[in-house]
Amino acid sequence: MRRASRKRSTLANRAIAASAALILGGGGLLAVNVYASAGEGWSDPDPAQSGQLRIAGQQMSTIDCPEVANDLPEAVPDSARQEVDRELAALDSQITEAYKRFADSQQQIAQDPNLAQNAILGPLKDKRLATIDRIAIAFDRAAERPQGLESLAPCTLRADDNGGAGGEDGQGGDGQGDGQNGGDQGDNNDNAGQDGNQDGGQGDGQGDAGQDNGQGNGNGGQAGNGPNAADFVDIQSVQPNVQQPQQQRGASRGEFTTNCGKNENGKFNPDNVIVAPGVSNGAHHMHDYVGNQANDAFASDDDLARGQTTCQNQGDKSTYYWPVLRLQNGQNENDANADGGGKDSNVGEIQTPTEVSLKFVGSPVSKVTAMPRFLRIITGDAKAFTNGDANANASWSCTGFEDRQLKDKYPICPEGSQVVRTFNFQSCWDGQNTDSANHRTHVAFADENGACPNGFQAIPQLVQRIVYDVPPGPGFAVDSFPEQLHKAGTDHGDFINVFNSRLMQKVVSCVNDGRRCT
Repeated sequence: MRRASRKRSTLANRAIAASAALILGGGGLLAVNVYASAGEGWSDPDPAQSGQLRIAGQQMSTIDCPEVANDLPEAVPDSARQEVDRELAALDSQITEAYKRFADSQQQIAQDPNLAQNAILGPLKDKRLATIDRIAIAFDRAAERPQGLESLAPCTLRADDNGGAGGEDGQGGDGQGDGQNGGDQGDNNDNAGQDGNQDGGQGDGQGDAGQDNGQGNGNGGQAGNGPNAADFVDIQSVQPNVQQPQQQRGASRGEFTTNCGKNENGKFNPDNVIVAPGVSNGAHHMHDYVGNQANDAFASDDDLARGQTTCQNQGDKSTYYWPVLRLQNGQNENDANADGGGKDSNVGEIQTPTEVSLKFVGSPVSKVTAMPRFLRIITGDAKAFTNGDANANASWSCTGFEDRQLKDKYPICPEGSQVVRTFNFQSCWDGQNTDSANHRTHVAFADENGACPNGFQAIPQLVQRIVYDVPPGPGFAVDSFPEQLHKAGTDHGDFINVFNSRLMQKVVSCVNDGRRCT
C-alpha cells in the first residue's frame, strides 16, 4: 500500500490528544488521556454496563494460542518450507478471525460462558488441528514427521494479569533492573526485566474491535483493543538502566552509517516476506519500509537485487522495516478499511519519523566478518504478549533520556522530548545459513560480555533508532496482530541484507579499523 506521507502534529491535534496525566512524586500514573470526544476511546466505562467478559473475577481480553513455529524442527526441508510458511501464516489468520469474533461477542459470552468454547475456541481448535496436520504432512514428504504438534491446537481466553497496575511496580512496569539494558549487545535475548510483567497492567481489549474502523467504545485505546493507560510510564520516573559490555583488546570499535530516509514516500504494506513469503497481509499490521522499494510478500532475492532503494549509497539495497506507529487522535488513516489497517484493528494516523538512524557497529571483544548477502534477521517478537518474553527485544525511550530503556511499556516523554524506538539486532551468525525455520536460530545475540556463542561469528550489528514527535502522554501505539493488544513489548524490526559485496567489505573494514564511515 502506498500513499503520500503526511503527519498532523499541529497544535490543534496536540490539544485533542493532550494527556490529562497526573504524575505523582513517585512517578505513578494516576489518570491519563481523556479525549474531547466520547467516541475516540481512552474512556473508562463501568465493566458491568459495557458487556466486558469477566471469568473468575478476571476480565478476559484476548485469545492466547501456542506458537507452533517455535516447536518445529530447526531444519525444515527446502521442498517443504514454502508450504510450511503458508500454513503458519494461516494459523495467524485463524487467530485474528477468532479474536474478532470474541471481541464482537463479549456481551453474549458474558450471558452464556459456554458460547466462548462452542462458538470460538472449539472451532478455532478444529481449524488449527487441520492446519497443523498439513504442516506435519509437508514434513512427512521429505523428512521425519514432527511429533506432538497436535497438542498445540487448543487456545484459551486470557486476561491482562495486572490490568490497571499502571507501572507502579518500579515505575517502569517491569521493575527496571536486570533486563532493561537497552543498548546492551549482550543481554537483549534474555530481557530479564520482563519478568511476568510483559502483560502487566495493560489493556483490556473490549469494544467493537474492527467493526467501526477502530472507533471502539471500550477503554482499550481507539481501536478497542489497546493500548491502555497502564501501558505507559513517565520516563522521568525510570532509573538509568543501560549497561554496555566493556571493550576488550581486539574489539572492533568503528561504525558505518547508511542513510535511507524516513519513508517520506510512504511505502507501506501489511506483508512480511521473511515470515510469510507469498502471503498477502501475512503480518496483519502495517509496516514502514526504508531502503529497498521492491519489498512485498512476493519479493524474491532477485527482485530485491533489482529493486530501487531509498538509501543514498546505491550499493545498499537492503530492506529495513518495522510496524508503523500511529497517533490515536481520532483521525483515521486512509487504510481504515484495509487489511493491516482498520480491518485488523490498527487505526489512527500513521506517523512519519522525524529521524531514522541505521548504523552498523562492531563487537566489544573481536573483529567482525561480512554478512552474507540476503541474510535475514528479525529482532523482537510481534507476539510477545502471548508468547512471553523469550524473543522480545523492544526498547522504548525519549530523547534526552536514552540511558533509560523500557521493554514492555511506552514512554511518556516530557514537553520538548521525543519518543525513541531502538532495535539492537543480533550480532552473531552461524557462518552457514541466511535464514532458519523459525527465522531466529541462524543468528544469535552476544552474551553479557559481548562474546558470540560457540559456533557463531561476530558480524556488523545493525542498530536502528527511530524518533517520533508525538504529543506528550499516552495516545500512540505501534501496529500489532489484533490479539496482541498493541503492547509495547511486541515491537520488532526486520532486516534483509542486500549490500553489494564491495560495500559490505567497506562496512567490515570501517568497523574493524575503528573508523566512522558512511
